[in-house]
Amino acid sequence: MKSINHLLSQKNKLPIIISGPCSAETEEQLISTAIALKKTIKIDVLRAGIWKPRTKPGSFEGVGTIGLKWLLEAKRQTGFKTTVEVATAKHVEEALKHEVDILWIGARTTANPFAVQDIADSLQGNSKAIVLVKNPINPELMLWEGALERFLKVGITNIGAIHRGFSKYGDSNYRNPPQWQIPIELKQHFPELTLICDPSHICGKRETLFHVAQKAMDLDFDGLMIESHLTPDLAWSDAQQQLTPRDLLILLDKLVIRKGKLSPALTSEIDKLRQKINVLDSDLIDVLSKRMQIVAQLGKYKKANQVQILQPKRWEEILNKSLEEAIEKGVGQDFIRNVLTEIHIESIKLQSKIMNEEEK
Repeated sequence: MKSINHLLSQKNKLPIIISGPCSAETEEQLISTAIALKKTIKIDVLRAGIWKPRTKPGSFEGVGTIGLKWLLEAKRQTGFKTTVEVATAKHVEEALKHEVDILWIGARTTANPFAVQDIADSLQGNSKAIVLVKNPINPELMLWEGALERFLKVGITNIGAIHRGFSKYGDSNYRNPPQWQIPIELKQHFPELTLICDPSHICGKRETLFHVAQKAMDLDFDGLMIESHLTPDLAWSDAQQQLTPRDLLILLDKLVIRKGKLSPALTSEIDKLRQKINVLDSDLIDVLSKRMQIVAQLGKYKKANQVQILQPKRWEEILNKSLEEAIEKGVGQDFIRNVLTEIHIESIKLQSKIMNEEEK
């Protein structure tokens, strides 16, 4: 797998910016939006939803193939490359017939290996095809990797990935919480993979788009897919997460793009700080090892005295005390909660193993 940045970027620059309305609504709406985006001089690829997967029938499911004609005309008037979501082999056929440059696989489709395989098979032999694969709805890294591999196996090498967040469980400030560790791990498995972030679907509301877009840039994503509409509040779908072309330009101008290549002086200073982190990481492992040794002693004591493993009141006291310390020391409470929960789970596993060991 190789980077496809040069195939997406208009001027071989980063970040790559993909933008356009969530849905193509009318020919005038789509072409006018494309022209306004062209004036920003920031956009590389024009996107538009043509077929919209919906949970229940009856809601707006896209204008269908007619929208591809409008997209082709917008392409002719602006010179933009174009991209649409495809979910079936028929969609692929129609999109290519209308000179769509880039196909993207939506989250619901990525979750279905049969559907992905059908789309991949429909592109077999098309060495020039460019495909972007969104993460599946649920946080399953192997499912995302598997979708990418299905295209590789039929000879499609121009592939990239789009991170659009994952379904939420419980309260969240995000429409689809990003769970950044998953795309980071994907990139570790495929170092040359072009990785695009979709803040629109992660946020679900325009007020937080910049924060997520900047986070993606700080994590070395190659580009952004952000929805844009001339009159977002009147959009037929996902009105709250779309920006006007003007507001999109303001957001993009605010982004801070960090340095990728460092000077020798900067590298030297960063290496010094990393060495300090390495020492602290080693200390953390040492402390955790000693903690687990005490947990093992505790497990043996509980076994000898027929004491149950889980002590909810004790766990609550530990957690509350640690969260108070986190506030005092400027450490994120959610972070501490997650770390302590993992340690607690591991401690219970160890004690359970000890208490259920047969005596020799």
